[in-house]
Amino acid sequence: MGSIFQSPGRTVGAGVVLCIVIVALASLATGQGISGGHAYATFLMRWLHVLSGVLWVGLLWYLNFVQVPTMPSIPAEHRSAITGHIAPKVLFFFRYAALATVLTGLLLAAMQRYLVEALTLKPGFVMIGTGMWMALIMAFNVWFIIWPNQQKILGLVEATAEQKAAAAKPALYASRFNTMLSIAMLYCMVAQQNAPI
Repeated sequence: MGSIFQSPGRTVGAGVVLCIVIVALASLATGQGISGGHAYATFLMRWLHVLSGVLWVGLLWYLNFVQVPTMPSIPAEHRSAITGHIAPKVLFFFRYAALATVLTGLLLAAMQRYLVEALTLKPGFVMIGTGMWMALIMAFNVWFIIWPNQQKILGLVEATAEQKAAAAKPALYASRFNTMLSIAMLYCMVAQQNAPI
């Protein structure tokens, strides 16, 4: 059992197996099997969308509420552990979780046949559309503002000391902007199901 928890890959694999077991047991207990087809495919896409969104927003909040505010209190000789090892890994999962969230969200909207209505903010789709536009803006910030500037800051691309210093503010502000948007974006995503506008 301990070997499962010594590897993130094995832990995730065990989580998937656990999910399958729960679904199978629930199907046996209720006598309702999983009906395939479009409805189940849509459900799976929504689940993938939620999983990737949790990872994306979770890392966004980790960066804004834990890592960035803590950095000034870390002794200078220990900061390289964060900048050289932890931050690049966090930013890898952060940017690909953003991409996965956007792609699964757009696919889900297309599967549900409301993609155009949401993106054009038609009546009945204003909340989900607003949430989608905020997520698209946030993903743009991740890939085209935060990541390029963080590459300079972390020394992943060649940059002078002045360029590194200049990259700090746009990276921070884009990240804080995304944190601000994430609160309303999550509200819009949930509100669509319960209070369509």
